[in-house]
Amino acid sequence: MKRSTKPIQIPGALTMSVLTNEASRTDILNRLKRAEGQMRGVQRMIEEGEPCLKVAQQLSAVRKALDSTFVRMTVCYLEQELDGRLETAEGGEQPRLSAMLEEVETLLARMS
Repeated sequence: MKRSTKPIQIPGALTMSVLTNEASRTDILNRLKRAEGQMRGVQRMIEEGEPCLKVAQQLSAVRKALDSTFVRMTVCYLEQELDGRLETAEGGEQPRLSAMLEEVETLLARMS
């Protein structure tokens, strides 16, 4: 099934891009599936009465996995947006690129 690569328009919001690079999409989905498996393991540990320290260690691993997935997703976004803007670049693109980087900075600030 082919997914749309057209940005989603929401009034008053940032333009949202979708992930178009198939290799990046696969990488991110695999990372999320691993984190999901880790979370199931944490749930099972709690149900089976494992020590809190072991559970906490596994939760830390899940958090790190999700953090690295977030960073990967952000990098993919940057690559995609910069590639798209540089392809259509006519002189004076620096202000647009600066605005895009400010959007990313805002996104990262909200997520942290």
